[in-house]
Amino acid sequence: MQTPRRFLPSIASLRALESLDRLGSATAVADELNLTQSAVSRQLQTLEAQLGVSLIIRDRKVMRLTEAAADYAASVREALQQITQASLKVQVNPEGGSLNLAILPTFGMRWLVPRLADFAKRHPEITINMATRLSPFNFGTQPFDAAIHFGHAEWPGTGNLRLKPEHVVPVCAPQVLERTTIAHPRDLLALQLLHIETRPYAWAQWFATYGVDAQGLQGTLYDQFSTITQAAIHGLGVALLPDYLVEQDLATGRLVVAYGGPTRSLGSYYLVWPLEKARNASLQVFRDWLATQAEDEDALPR
Repeated sequence: MQTPRRFLPSIASLRALESLDRLGSATAVADELNLTQSAVSRQLQTLEAQLGVSLIIRDRKVMRLTEAAADYAASVREALQQITQASLKVQVNPEGGSLNLAILPTFGMRWLVPRLADFAKRHPEITINMATRLSPFNFGTQPFDAAIHFGHAEWPGTGNLRLKPEHVVPVCAPQVLERTTIAHPRDLLALQLLHIETRPYAWAQWFATYGVDAQGLQGTLYDQFSTITQAAIHGLGVALLPDYLVEQDLATGRLVVAYGGPTRSLGSYYLVWPLEKARNASLQVFRDWLATQAEDEDALPR
């Protein structure tokens, strides 16, 4: 069934509406779209005429969207993002498939990317497009086919493949331990503890494995592993980091283990995908290949 033309406005008109909702003024819209304000106004008038409804509240020289138009603009924004991604897919790989993948920056660079050469060799027809995301998001509003996620298999409306459990180890610069003796895990409480934003309870969990009650811990907070690792290397305190991340720094002596050895954290790394994309051919190929790379006793999709 062919969709009536009045329900398929021009891209130019839709871009003008979306930009006005996001930027808040016709002047800003004109600058972003490289148009005159009169041209922007005509685009919006054309859209209103085509839909047969009023979308813009015009108060002297100020324009703002009606409540219904703002909701419409949000849906338009998502549709424009999907069109952009679809256009990019066909442009960069017109002969094959592609996969838009959200990755955690450190795990993606240290664990996934070194393995992708094998995937590219086996499946040159599939292009993997990657962007970093530090926390879970809504697949409905983000243009991703799948994501690398840390935590538990609790992302609603998705399937998942467990890739690797996380093991952590407390590390610091050698000079930090020159000033103190660590004979028991509780001795670390006397040192400056470095915390990572994505693992707010990591230290408390680590101490609990040794029977140490350590609630309400103080210390400094970092948002990425790259910065907290550098802080530890420069002697700012003790960081609890994934073992795969600090292997090289431990080998070169830039970091040393503050106490004990690697212990398993309460989370794992997963590939997750929205259920509605489970039959995506490129995703199925990537998922099956990634299952061969998984470092887990139960690496089957669930």
